[in-house]
Amino acid sequence: MDELASPHHPRMFSLQKIVEISYYNMNRIRLQWSRIWHVIGDHFNKVGCNPNEDVAIFAVDSLRQLSMKFLEKGELANFRFQKDFLRPFEHIMKKNRSPTIRDMVIRCIAQMVNSQAANIRSGWKNIFAVFHQAASDHDGNIVELAFQTTGHIVTTIFQHHFPAAIDSFQDAVKCLSEFACNAAFPDTSMEAIRLIRFCGKYVSDRPRVLQEYTSDDMNVAPGDRVWVRGWFPILFELSCIINRCKLDVRTRGLTVMFEIMKSYGHTFEKHWWQDLFRIVFRIFDNMKLPEQQSEKSEWMTTTCNHALYAICDVFTQFYEALNEILLSDVFAQLQWCVKQDNEQLARSGTNCLENLVISSGEKFSPDVWDETCNCMLDIFKTTIPHVLLTWRPIGMEEDSSEKHLDVDLDRQSLSSIDKNASERGQSQLSNPTDDSWKGGPYARWEQDTLDADIHIETEDQGMYKYMSSQHLFKLLDCLQESHLFSKAFNSNYEQRTVLWRAGFKGKSKPNLLKQETSSLACCLRILFRMYVDENRRDSWEQIQRRLLTVCSEALAYFITVNSESHREAWTSLLLLLLTKTLKINDEKFKAHASTYYPYLCEIMQFDLIPELRAVLRKFFLRIGVVYKIWIPEETSEVPATPSPVW
Repeated sequence: MDELASPHHPRMFSLQKIVEISYYNMNRIRLQWSRIWHVIGDHFNKVGCNPNEDVAIFAVDSLRQLSMKFLEKGELANFRFQKDFLRPFEHIMKKNRSPTIRDMVIRCIAQMVNSQAANIRSGWKNIFAVFHQAASDHDGNIVELAFQTTGHIVTTIFQHHFPAAIDSFQDAVKCLSEFACNAAFPDTSMEAIRLIRFCGKYVSDRPRVLQEYTSDDMNVAPGDRVWVRGWFPILFELSCIINRCKLDVRTRGLTVMFEIMKSYGHTFEKHWWQDLFRIVFRIFDNMKLPEQQSEKSEWMTTTCNHALYAICDVFTQFYEALNEILLSDVFAQLQWCVKQDNEQLARSGTNCLENLVISSGEKFSPDVWDETCNCMLDIFKTTIPHVLLTWRPIGMEEDSSEKHLDVDLDRQSLSSIDKNASERGQSQLSNPTDDSWKGGPYARWEQDTLDADIHIETEDQGMYKYMSSQHLFKLLDCLQESHLFSKAFNSNYEQRTVLWRAGFKGKSKPNLLKQETSSLACCLRILFRMYVDENRRDSWEQIQRRLLTVCSEALAYFITVNSESHREAWTSLLLLLLTKTLKINDEKFKAHASTYYPYLCEIMQFDLIPELRAVLRKFFLRIGVVYKIWIPEETSEVPATPSPVW
């Protein structure tokens, strides 16, 4: 044995005497004992961190014996002597890096918990502080032993002694969070998250205990104690796990966080939700995103994406409570996601907005509809890729042969378009003589929510009946602008050639034909539905003006299209336009027929499909009747003439 470690060595002898003095003075009144321990405890701090392991072992073992004796005495309410007495364990665990001593400290604490749990009060704080230190250790034995005891406290001891442990409830959750964030032990991480979720049951089942507990250091209104002492620490620590951990652990943390919200959110006050969403939105905080591009991209595609859908689920579930206080923030977050240079997150932003409107739209007030339409407008305006019409790669030279050039693209200027067009499907060539308009065009910025070819024929489908005409006009503005932009791009053969050569790989040039046609189709369906809706009679004049403008421009454009396959893509639009116009009453029909007549005469020159010829024939016959050019016989509306040869 080392001479210093010998019980006859002066230092060891002195330590023994200190233990004896402590032991015999333990029955003094608390105030006196506190003063004595102030000196003695400091001595244990120093000796427990002695570089000679035998000395440190003797100190920790002596401390254990004294602590067990001290804990047997229990602790009266509003006293905090246990906290002072057990602090040397905390100090030694923090400062002494010896695995042997750290292991011994954990075992001493575990023994105290197992034999004296009923008598521990303020000492729980020290116990969790020691385990918190152990939680980030690299030694598997230390982590395992500390976690076993922490789990035992949370699942078993809290069941029986929860009121005595309330002061340290936040410390327990924080300790579990630290175990979850130790990347070296993934199984422990997952189990720690499960235990945090388990802690939610205590808050849910025993709110009165949390409300009635009085503490010197917490000046919290009784109504908010359940939040401040219970829910907030749980949800805050889960957010820390999300922000600190690797993918699988943070995903589990995120899932549990939102499970707790969905399970217990009905008990939350409005201002609690505001606190909570401040934490939730930290997940998207750009300042906290990793600098490395690949990690940032993974973070957006996984965690931000997951969080976005979960937020919308919670918002929908608790819409009545949340819309007044959080709608603007949720919309702002959706807009942020749509504007990021991450395709999946951007698409999720528009999907979530759509889901939110579909699931809660019938509850929207006019003001909320205003805000919703403005949000859509903002998303639309900020995501139109105007750069498409002007972009040029750096150093590109003209090449009359129109071969594909391997140009080193300026990544930054292309970021708002797309870096991998070929992965999204074949790009389409717009040469007037070819047949390439028929395929599925490429459009990274397709306005998912706004441009979808939505069928709104049935009265009860969708949000139509909940929206005012002014709200619908705002959305129609978006659809028309989308149509005009895609039409401008599709007509710009030179620019599309530049993009194709510069790296938009495909058999032919990129186009926005789907956006061009589907945005207009959706626009026409909405306008015609409003046009025959008796509830919107006061807007009919405005609707008619819009319809006449939109339809005239569409017919005029069709006449100028010189690619047969492009015209084919427009055929269904013409069928829609003419069929809808034929359904309106005679008075309204006159205004339309007189405006469209010259265009329809021009269109008759083209080689049209039989369906379109049939509708045109009906249209001209209707013109004859409405303007009394001819009166159909009773027996047959149509004169018996042979079918024309086209």
